[in-house]
Amino acid sequence: MLSSPVHAQTPAQTLPAVTVDAPKPARAKPVAAQRRASTGAGRRSPAPATARAPDVNATVRSATADRPPAFAGGQVARGSRLGMLGNTDTFRSPFATASYTNETVRNLQAATAADALLLDPSVRVTSPVGGIVDSFYIRGFPIAEGTSGEVAFDGVYGIAPNFRVFNTYVDRIEVFKGPSAMLSGVSPNGGVGGVINVVPKRAEADLSRIGIGYVSKGFVETNIDLARRFGEHREFGLRFNGKLGGGDTALDHQSDRLHVGSLALDYQGERYRSWIYAFTQDEKIQAPTRPFTISSGLAVPAAPDGRTNLTQSWEWSRIKESSALWKTELDLSDSVTLFGDVGGSKTNVERFFGVPNIFNARGDTTTTPQYYNLDVDRFTFDGGVRAKFDTGFVHHAISVQGSHYEDQQYRAFPAGQSYLSNLYAPIAQPEQGYTIPSFKPRLSDTTLNGAAIADTMSVLDERVALTLGVRRQQVIAHNFSTVTGLQTSSYDQSATTPMAGLVVRPLEHVSLYANFIEGLSRGDIAPVTAVNSGEVLAPYRTRQYETGVKVDFGRIGTTFSLFQITKPNGELNAGVYSAGGEQRVRGAELSVFGEITPGLRAVGGLTLFDAAVTQTATVANLGKTPVGVPSAQFNLGGEWDLPGAPGVTLTSTLIHTGRQYVNAANTQVLPEWTRLDLGARYVTYVEGRKTTLRGTVQNVADTNYWASVASFGTFAQGTPRVFLLSLELEL
Repeated sequence: MLSSPVHAQTPAQTLPAVTVDAPKPARAKPVAAQRRASTGAGRRSPAPATARAPDVNATVRSATADRPPAFAGGQVARGSRLGMLGNTDTFRSPFATASYTNETVRNLQAATAADALLLDPSVRVTSPVGGIVDSFYIRGFPIAEGTSGEVAFDGVYGIAPNFRVFNTYVDRIEVFKGPSAMLSGVSPNGGVGGVINVVPKRAEADLSRIGIGYVSKGFVETNIDLARRFGEHREFGLRFNGKLGGGDTALDHQSDRLHVGSLALDYQGERYRSWIYAFTQDEKIQAPTRPFTISSGLAVPAAPDGRTNLTQSWEWSRIKESSALWKTELDLSDSVTLFGDVGGSKTNVERFFGVPNIFNARGDTTTTPQYYNLDVDRFTFDGGVRAKFDTGFVHHAISVQGSHYEDQQYRAFPAGQSYLSNLYAPIAQPEQGYTIPSFKPRLSDTTLNGAAIADTMSVLDERVALTLGVRRQQVIAHNFSTVTGLQTSSYDQSATTPMAGLVVRPLEHVSLYANFIEGLSRGDIAPVTAVNSGEVLAPYRTRQYETGVKVDFGRIGTTFSLFQITKPNGELNAGVYSAGGEQRVRGAELSVFGEITPGLRAVGGLTLFDAAVTQTATVANLGKTPVGVPSAQFNLGGEWDLPGAPGVTLTSTLIHTGRQYVNAANTQVLPEWTRLDLGARYVTYVEGRKTTLRGTVQNVADTNYWASVASFGTFAQGTPRVFLLSLELEL
């Protein structure tokens, strides 16, 4: 029989300490089982009398004790990870962050981390829909993926997939906004706009969830999510997630086949805690989309129909990735904890396709497909100590960390024959063959070593908190010829990066904050055309100054910040290659989240940019807007529990991006665009089992638009009108 949920308000969360790591209680006996029934973000309901209540007895230390709770409405968490500092409450952090919950990810029907960041006004996805890789801009700076591994996994680089992060194994998606070299270390590819951190799923309570999904025009998937806790005090946990999918996508002559599996094991003892994560994914795409390049001197033509796919039906891609991570914590006392992480990953990419270049105003293109075979091996470990103590009236929370990361890349890519096509009338071409080379030479290797210390000092019952930190970072890299395999260049440089953050809370619910922090990226090696050919430039330092205010109204949270980020870059000037270029991005950022009234929730915000090239040897480009930085970004997601229809929620997402320049001279521009998504979900109980039906229409107006510009001047088509349906059942 069917029973509908009833309305109930979620109690406002209380403010935790500066960090939200839970205290370590003494061993306790299990408590009575309780039902954790949830009908979706913001709407809570007791289970009907016929429902089977799972056993969620308390563990010695809760499996979720180190994860900030959800804010009112359930769409975002009220805290996120600040690198080596650990999890920190949003309203007591001196930085701008966001953390999107698993409820939000599932309600958006987001397949990847990129899909789930639709609600963040600081982030733009620069990769095309139907492509093989996710890449991002944060605060006007690129966070490139591909072979770089720029996404962190539970705060650790080198574990998350290089190409696409599937949400099958993701519990939360966190965004740290701004440079973070001191907190997280230099990222593998030197991204400085921010850090995207995926928080993996683990066993919180017993759970059995299965689901099926459909995406137009014929992609079907099924997934399973199982969690169990074991032991006398439920100290052992296991969580398994799996997904199988396949079929035609919304793009012309494209199909996708996907397998994802993950396993999370944990032990929660009185003094010792351990987590092991492992996952694998295998995706084969026929006719994967690629971003476009455009010849100089041309205006960017109007965007084609979003379903148009210029990739030939015989071009393809297959990516296989596997990763594992072991995390441990040992409490030496109630105030001193040792921690350590070790893990790595393997990636293999095999593909045959090319990047289309637009070469005239009619939208004609030329593409040269390449057979591409890439291996990426990564290994990482880190360790340190966190301690809390008092000196007089000052409370200290100190973190010390040492870290090591390394990767090796091997690549072969012989080219095929170029072919012609057109943006608006694609031309089918005869299938080409390709040669698989017998030799896959080493492309590069990178080693990143770091040591850091940070201290958060607080007084007046933590109403004033100052965090100071410094990191010493070493970057070692070698590049090799893809023809002979011989080393062509080497790099070994070190830099010291400081950080300072201040939080003042004049009122319990109001936080004023400011920070200074730097980012690091590998300096270039002077090219052969320079008189100083071969010279290794010191790591580029990106500097951020930020100030803002955060207000916690109990059920609504708001943050407002003003920031300035400056980043140098290498360029040739009078024959000498040096770090003489610089771009500056200033911005104003407003974020809002929570429950406006019972049954009405919202999350989103607005970011305004004032970006300029402030130093360059090309005088004509001085003062121009940097490539890919829009004038404004606006995102707003809303949910409304329909009165008189228990269990029914209407949803919407509005996204707007201002115009962006494709080239440094600002002569090629992508127009501004706006997209609207609409959806609904229905939650009920069928024979006592929670059942959720979701439906979403992306790009309801079927608007044709160029979505974004990547850092190297390519640009991608926007999402066409896409229909998503899913059914989820908790057993």
